[in-house]
Amino acid sequence: MKGSPHRTCIGCRQVRPKDELARVVRGSEGRVILDRQRVVPGRGAYACPTVDCLERALTAGRLGRAFRMAVLPPTESVTEIVESWRRR
Repeated sequence: MKGSPHRTCIGCRQVRPKDELARVVRGSEGRVILDRQRVVPGRGAYACPTVDCLERALTAGRLGRAFRMAVLPPTESVTEIVESWRRR
């Protein structure tokens, strides 16, 4: 039986099951958004749903590298992103 897919957190570089990670995508305006339902098209990046990992992940260099282009930071704070991911 095949296991669930794994992804690497762009904050801490730990490999974890995809379902345990929060997916962020670059929206049409170039702003980073949290993909709560995992249905937004486009390149996604994954981060552990903790304040520490998301703060590291949201630094310009890491997101720009993950999306292979410049991005704008999300309008929500890291704490709001973590709370909304937990409510999904």
